[in-house]
Amino acid sequence: MVILTSVLATGALSLTACGSRDDNGGGDSDNGKTTTLTIGVDAPLSGENSTTGLGLQYGSQIAVDEANEKKLVPGVTFKLKAYDDKAQPATGQSNATAITGDKTAVGAVGPLNSGVAQTMQQVFASANMVQISPANTAPELTQGKDWQTDKKRPFKTYFRTSTTDELQGSFAADYAFNGLKKKKAFVVDDKQTYGAGLAKIFNEQFKKFGGKVVETDHVNTGDKDFGSLVTKIKNSGADVLYYGGQYDESALLTKQMKDAGVKIPLFGGDGMFATTYIEAGGAATEGDLATAIGVPADTLPAAKTFIETYKSKGYKGDYGAYGTYAYDATTAIIKAVKAVVDANDGKVPSDINDLRSKVVDEVQKSDFEGLTGKVAFDEYGDTTNKQLTVYQVTKGEWKAVKTGTADLG
Repeated sequence: MVILTSVLATGALSLTACGSRDDNGGGDSDNGKTTTLTIGVDAPLSGENSTTGLGLQYGSQIAVDEANEKKLVPGVTFKLKAYDDKAQPATGQSNATAITGDKTAVGAVGPLNSGVAQTMQQVFASANMVQISPANTAPELTQGKDWQTDKKRPFKTYFRTSTTDELQGSFAADYAFNGLKKKKAFVVDDKQTYGAGLAKIFNEQFKKFGGKVVETDHVNTGDKDFGSLVTKIKNSGADVLYYGGQYDESALLTKQMKDAGVKIPLFGGDGMFATTYIEAGGAATEGDLATAIGVPADTLPAAKTFIETYKSKGYKGDYGAYGTYAYDATTAIIKAVKAVVDANDGKVPSDINDLRSKVVDEVQKSDFEGLTGKVAFDEYGDTTNKQLTVYQVTKGEWKAVKTGTADLG
């Protein structure tokens, strides 16, 4: 935190080589002077979960590029700086310190993993810098650890464009029981914040709908051999396996399960919704299911240009899960900066702390049509867009089978 304090104490914004700050603060677009403002993006860009992490990064990049091309904020050039957290909480915390320590940074997009977010929130709150995740779904991030009985927002600087596991777990349970007509579920999680939380909610809701959870178990991230677990599943009589976790382990689990003759579908959350799951699990993934936030990107008229741009630039990763949500999160920060500048006679506030604080306030007021629908946040910082989709692997591709909102019973 020493680095953060010493950098922020300067209270000044740096500029690009094409200009310098005038005495009154802000960039002078009439004289060709441009203030550079940085938006940090944090996600796993290598290793575990990198397929979806890269989709998040490049979704943000497209939003920044479009804002600059359209000169959305006159006198301001936005720059995206990407940080790789490798899905590790400690690395995420270090990245948050680096982002807030950048005296040109006005906000951050990310992370992908809820467990990583838990280590980052306080860092951004201490710097009074906005953080918007396109992917975190753990309810406690916005509603506090006692969210089921006493909702309290822990950090006013944290927002998300994704809906929560409370809704996602229930949506999956509803479809498993009422859609697939499954009556006996075996529930497994990876012990992580996201996976364990999602599995717990599915467990509770599946039983509320009338189903039976025949057994529960846990795995560790990085596990490769699920032989003993597969035996338990086989002997349990379950007709569906629900998995709370990421695609890295679930793709191996479904393959080993099917190879052992256990022909039941594996059902998971948005952490599984990636092309990598199908590539890694192969034919064994056929019929498996996953919930994901929102509706399919390729069905959104507003996302057509986004998808064309993503593909034409040859960006790596998978935009399908969070790319459009990262775009909308980044756009919310850019629009907030514009609102601050417009209210300051067209100039960027000279004090970085003042600018960051005002951007947080403006993000809370967000109300615009994004690629994913209306972008707005409630009193907890949660998105007001509660749509979800169930996807099923059909002929080697994820196909949407149900779209709607969750019934919490």
